[in-house]
Formats: sequence, C-alpha cells, structure tokens
Amino acid sequence: MSVGLQRLRDEPDALRKGAVDKGQDQSLVDRAIAIESARRRLTGEADALRAQRKEISAQVGAAMMEGRSPASVDGLRDRSVEFGGQIDQIERRLASLESELEELMLRIPNPPDPDVPRGGPEATTTVRAWGEALASDAGGWTRRPHWELVEHLGIVDLVRGAKITGSGFPVYRGAGAALQRALINFFLSIHTQEHGMTEIWPPVLVNADSARGTGQIPDKEEQMYVVTRDDLYLIPTAEVPVTNLHRDEILDGAQLPIQYVAYSASFRREAGAAGRQTRGIQRVHQFDKVEMVAFVRPEDSASTLDSLTQAAEVLLQRLGLAYRVRLLATGDMGFTQARTHDLEVWAPGAGEWLEVSSVSNFRDFQARRMNIRYRPSAGAKPEIVHTLNGSGLALPRTVASLLEVYQQPDGSVLVPEALRPFLGLDTITPG
Repeated sequence: MSVGLQRLRDEPDALRKGAVDKGQDQSLVDRAIAIESARRRLTGEADALRAQRKEISAQVGAAMMEGRSPASVDGLRDRSVEFGGQIDQIERRLASLESELEELMLRIPNPPDPDVPRGGPEATTTVRAWGEALASDAGGWTRRPHWELVEHLGIVDLVRGAKITGSGFPVYRGAGAALQRALINFFLSIHTQEHGMTEIWPPVLVNADSARGTGQIPDKEEQMYVVTRDDLYLIPTAEVPVTNLHRDEILDGAQLPIQYVAYSASFRREAGAAGRQTRGIQRVHQFDKVEMVAFVRPEDSASTLDSLTQAAEVLLQRLGLAYRVRLLATGDMGFTQARTHDLEVWAPGAGEWLEVSSVSNFRDFQARRMNIRYRPSAGAKPEIVHTLNGSGLALPRTVASLLEVYQQPDGSVLVPEALRPFLGLDTITPG
C-alpha cells in the first residue's frame, strides 16, 4: 500500500491536503478510512468469535472427559459450528474489504513535500540556470527549428516511420542514428565512470505487478501500450523495470546507496497530446532515454535528489546546452512524486524551453507498493527504503536543442567537442 495504513490513521489531513494540492480526489482518503475502520471492527469481531469457539471446544473436551450426556456434548458442538459459520461470513466480508482498501490505497497520491510550491504550472519556480539562451538570430542569421533541420539534414524520417508503424514513431538514419548511439554511450559512460552507477540493460516489457509497483498503474495506465495477449506493458521509462529489480527484497543497509543507470527505448501513447510540441521529435510515441535509479536510506533521499539532478546537469554542461532547473509546483507534479526537479534546455530555433529530464524523490511511496526494505544493521528490524529516479537524459529534446544551438549558416551542424569521440564526426552535413 502506497502511503501505509499507519499514515492513513495518523495523518489523514495531510493526505487529503496532498490530494487537493495535486488536483486529485481527496474523498479517496475518507473512503479508505471508513473501510479501514470497518475492517478493524470486523477483525475484532472475528477474533472474539474465535476465542468463544476455542472456549466451546475446550468445554466439549471437558464434557466428554466427565462423561456428560451426548445431548449436552452435541449442544456444545452445535454452538461451535454456529460460531464457525459466523466467522466464515466475517472472513468473506473482510476479504472483500481488504481488496477494496488495497485498490483505494493505490489511488491515493503521494503528498508533496511541505515546502513544494502550491499551485499549478504558474507556481513552478526556477531554481537555477546555466549557460546563455541564444536568440534565434544570434550571429546575424536566423536559426531553423529542429523539425526543419532534421529534414534538411536527412537524419530523421518521420514519413516512413509513420508508414511502418504510425505517427510518432521516427526513423533515425545515417548521422541521425549515429547521433542517438553516441549520446547514449556518452551519457552511460559519464554516469558509470564518473558517478559510480551500475549499468543495467532491462527488459522493455513488464508485467502488471511491476507497472503497479512504480505507480504507472492505475495512474498512467491509459498512457501505456499494452500487449493484451500476454498481459504485459511496454515500458514508459526504464524506471519501471529497474526499480522493480528489488521488489519484495530486504536490502543490506551497508550496501546503500544503490545507484543504477539504464538505457532503454521508451513507449508512451501520449493520448490527448496536441499542438506545437507534437512537431518533429519533441513528443513522440517511441524514444530513447537513459535513466538513473537510486535506493537510499530515508535520511539520504533529499541529498540524493540534489546529486542526481547535478549528474544530469553535468551532461548538459559538457554538451554546452543552456538549461534551467525547475522545482515543480504541486499541481505540476505527478501522482507518485514527493518532490521533482525538471531540467529544461533552450532551443533557439523553436524559441522555447524543452524538458529533457525529470528527477524525482518518491520517498517511501514506491517502496511500500513494492515492499522494498533494508536492514539498517545486523539483526535490526527492516525499514522501508526510499527510491528516486531521473532522466540522464531523454534524447529527443536533447537532440532538438543540440541541433538548433550548433547549426551553422550553411545548414550544417557542429558536433560538441565532448561528443566527437563518441560520434566520430566533427560536423553533421546534409546527405
């Protein structure tokens, strides 16, 4: 259960407020409290009946030892059977209540941290910025937006991708394909070699338990592609399989923090998406992304959020892309996050900021759903671990910004120096 029964009993007002702040239904909290109260009452009744049945069973034994009449013994047995029937009825009702309670608890959102700005997107704040946000006409010539550049360079084929699969499934070709591979290797190399993360190559299909564990089900189920024949889901991010690596496990506290990094293709239906952001490769149904995942002690989760954010920032700084770090307001956050930093890069051709990373602290929310615990010390009682994750980085918008920032008047694109050893090119030219 995501928020935990103890928290439901002790902090109902905080859960209600958290739901309201995130634009969710606070009545879920009240319904869960009512069901939990009924469940506890019925559990008490069942325990009392079991105690009475146990006492009757003892009386049956004593009556038989004392040689009482068969009618007397049968009367006691009838009462025991009656108690058993009542217990069975209560247990069936309890099973129904527990199932309903579990479903409700899965739908109560993770309350945001107390100091997260309250409100919608307008309340989201910029924490810091880095680099120069170039004007579209910097240098005395006008930069093209990336959707024109990729066509001019011949590195992304949206038309044939739509023919093969459908709209939103781009085909990268030539230098475009090489650029994808180079960026993935560049990101993974820095995360593993400089930040000490362990690389994971995860499946891109997960079962319902895995999707439910990280909170994609039920919150984002409509945005996921489903393989109905096998009851599997295409992952929206490597967060899902990588965080589930330790589902139903007790970790050794001495091994914490555990930090993973994984590349995967990611799949999102993006149902309802429309407008400017659907142009080019800004918002597509299949894209590549490198994801960071951390399992930490509760007292370390706040600092880990900062370190993961900085790990993503390093990549943008090495690529020379101007960016800003945004602290999301409550109404701009997701269902599962307690605190989120978004990294947005500047795209001078399009004239807008593009999100390339979302780094989040879930505190114990996901770990409770997945039953991931750690033992603080030898022999100590297991405690719930904290989980975090963040993009390091998502490729489509990183590519869009890179192409727009480094394009030249003749239509070519310079390759950032840090990326050249991975790409093997200094310049991307039409062809």
